[in-house]
Amino acid sequence: MTDALADLVIHHGVLLVLAATFLSCLAVPVPTSLIMLSAGAFSAGDDLSLTLCALAALAGALAGDQAGFALGRWSSGIVTRARGRAARLLEQARALTARRGGMAVYLSRWLFSPLGPYVNYIAGATGMAWVRFTFWAVLGEGVWVAIYLGAGYIFADQIEAVATILSNASGAAAGLVVTAGLGLWLWRQSVPRQDG
Repeated sequence: MTDALADLVIHHGVLLVLAATFLSCLAVPVPTSLIMLSAGAFSAGDDLSLTLCALAALAGALAGDQAGFALGRWSSGIVTRARGRAARLLEQARALTARRGGMAVYLSRWLFSPLGPYVNYIAGATGMAWVRFTFWAVLGEGVWVAIYLGAGYIFADQIEAVATILSNASGAAAGLVVTAGLGLWLWRQSVPRQDG
């Protein structure tokens, strides 16, 4: 962890955690994982309150999720004017969101976290029910906050190693999902359609 980041976390802990988690849910590139791990580590040394950091992280993440969802809902009018192939893809996205949207929201909060901001937008744009979205987002963000703050708290003296491991694992999982999705899409494009 850089000295500058450590200095920011120790002096602006709870507010920095709140801002970073909010911005990360809108796909703004901030080192949120490292900030969360650092906050957990400083909580282990009694420099920050673990409870306040957890509440700030959860509040920031949920506010960011809601903003992304609202942005998707607001822009859905633009998306629904799509014609032809784009309209069919949108309808497929709506059907997928209706069937598996809750689990997609839940897993994209912590396991596939790089995809989270885009799932927020898609959930809003495809008309997922707000209550359903919020329920799964709260569950997933709770897991994410527990993992990152907990890992920082437990492994306070090994933050950089833990950050690298968690970042690589999350990035690899997201990359695998994107690759599998693209592979499935390409396969479906290559299979001849039967009308009838």
